[in-house]
Amino acid sequence: MAITVDPEPVWDKPNEVDEKWIQYVDENVAAKLVPRPVAWGTFVQDSDIHFFLCEFVEMTDDLPEVQASMKLLAELHKKGVSPNGKFGFQVPTLQGTIPQYTNWHNSWEDFFSSSIKAVFDMEEQMQGPDPEVQLLCAATLEKVVPRLLRPLETGGRKIQPRLIHGDIWDGNTSTNVATNSPVIYDATCIYAHNECTLLSDIRNTTLLD
Repeated sequence: MAITVDPEPVWDKPNEVDEKWIQYVDENVAAKLVPRPVAWGTFVQDSDIHFFLCEFVEMTDDLPEVQASMKLLAELHKKGVSPNGKFGFQVPTLQGTIPQYTNWHNSWEDFFSSSIKAVFDMEEQMQGPDPEVQLLCAATLEKVVPRLLRPLETGGRKIQPRLIHGDIWDGNTSTNVATNSPVIYDATCIYAHNECTLLSDIRNTTLLD
């Protein structure tokens, strides 16, 4: 199906699976927390160009109330179950202009290691090889990550992949004027360890204070 502007169709809408997933997340997972999606699709003449439109939400200049924000984020993580039980995401996502690693993995350790490796690889492509950074990368992947993350998924322990925003900070969260409730936007979604979404919060202690 295409949105037609005479005489040629300009936008192709996504397939039925995409629409059902977006509708499900909108209605059941994040309805109280994010602007409602209105339309999305792909350029007919260039499949690398896409668009996404959402409702306009008038927001204040203030950060949302912390307890209300954490309650809604917890609800997002509780309801946002990975569709295949794996860590990753259905499509590539961006953090600003930087592509994020989203390939599917069965374990959190494998996904996190691959994601960190992708960051080191991108740094080397942009800045050139650096022996010190290469040693840091090897130590991180071979020692740090296994020691910290492997115990979370051994000895009968298991992590359930959950839908996370991925980039929550002061610039991506606010208060809805109409409802006085928290609103988040500009996400870098992945199915991950639910506490992963707190990393940018911790760097930005204003939201948590």
